[in-house]
Amino acid sequence: MRLLALLIPMTLCGAAAAQDYQPAFDPSRLKGPAAGPVNEIMVLGSPHLSQLPKTFQPSSLALLNERLAAWKPQAIAVEDRSGLQCDAMRRYPERYREAVDGYCPDTAPARAATGLDVPQASAEAEKLLAAWPAAPSAVQRRRLAAVFLAGGEEASAVVQWLRLPAAERRAGDGLDRVLVERLRALEVAPNESVMIAAQLAARLGHERVYAMDDQTAGRPYADRKAAGAAIEKAWDNPANARRKHEDEILDRGVGSAQGLLAMYRAYNSPPHVAASFEIDFGAALNEPSAQRFGRNYVGYWETRNLRMAANIRDVVGVMPGTRLLVIVGASHKGYLEAYLHQMHDVRLVDTAPLLR
Repeated sequence: MRLLALLIPMTLCGAAAAQDYQPAFDPSRLKGPAAGPVNEIMVLGSPHLSQLPKTFQPSSLALLNERLAAWKPQAIAVEDRSGLQCDAMRRYPERYREAVDGYCPDTAPARAATGLDVPQASAEAEKLLAAWPAAPSAVQRRRLAAVFLAGGEEASAVVQWLRLPAAERRAGDGLDRVLVERLRALEVAPNESVMIAAQLAARLGHERVYAMDDQTAGRPYADRKAAGAAIEKAWDNPANARRKHEDEILDRGVGSAQGLLAMYRAYNSPPHVAASFEIDFGAALNEPSAQRFGRNYVGYWETRNLRMAANIRDVVGVMPGTRLLVIVGASHKGYLEAYLHQMHDVRLVDTAPLLR
């Protein structure tokens, strides 16, 4: 009994210490470099354009794209999976089959046209870009577009396609009829990686965009039905009801440039970011199932965002002094900004002035 009496307060003390401990080292307070250009990163939270009401028109993006172009990013990162990550996931279908089917483009047609698999095409794209001329020919752009498609980098392929004169957007130099049809379909599909990022990259003279999403944290639930029911129940909360009402109002404006800009302004506001946690991840964290489904979900979400932040950090890591625009689903914004703020060589840029 005496031993038990000693162990109980020690256990309680240990739990309190675990909750109260704060590390002395805070990398966010140790910014650098002391001299030279800093890395600036702006994280733009976006709706997924494919999920907007049918009243949405691509022309509604004109005002937003003007504002983004005026900021003059030197590189753009998008919520796509890299071709190399998709290639790796394809080798582990027991875990990643659904992620591959849902998020990874089929590179077989581009492989048939170019003779390159994903690793070969990825290496070829890097080789071509390393020796890229100041004024590439249409032949070179068509070739690079085909190589990007073979490497699973569709948004970057669209950048090359858009940089071609209209008369040169045709088959040849690795682009066969099937690939041309794919590029034309991508060009008009409601997708922020193309309608915002690729369009902006082509306008600003970039040669590519950078895929920074990560789906390797996902794994199938043992009991998918029970997990889905538990998390859906957690999402049934007053904050979500308020969000649905707010979204109904915002959705009415997506047919105009001013209305769509208002949606982006709302999605990037601090109250919207805070509410996303209350609605979704905070609710799931406290979901009471014995299997702790909600905590599994939050673990996946945090891991995914950490890996996304690492991919973003890697872009400016190899190009120090870069102004980088990140376009990502709005629910990621708060997490990515919090994680990126920890980096020594990153300065975050507020979207509010740009979206006014």
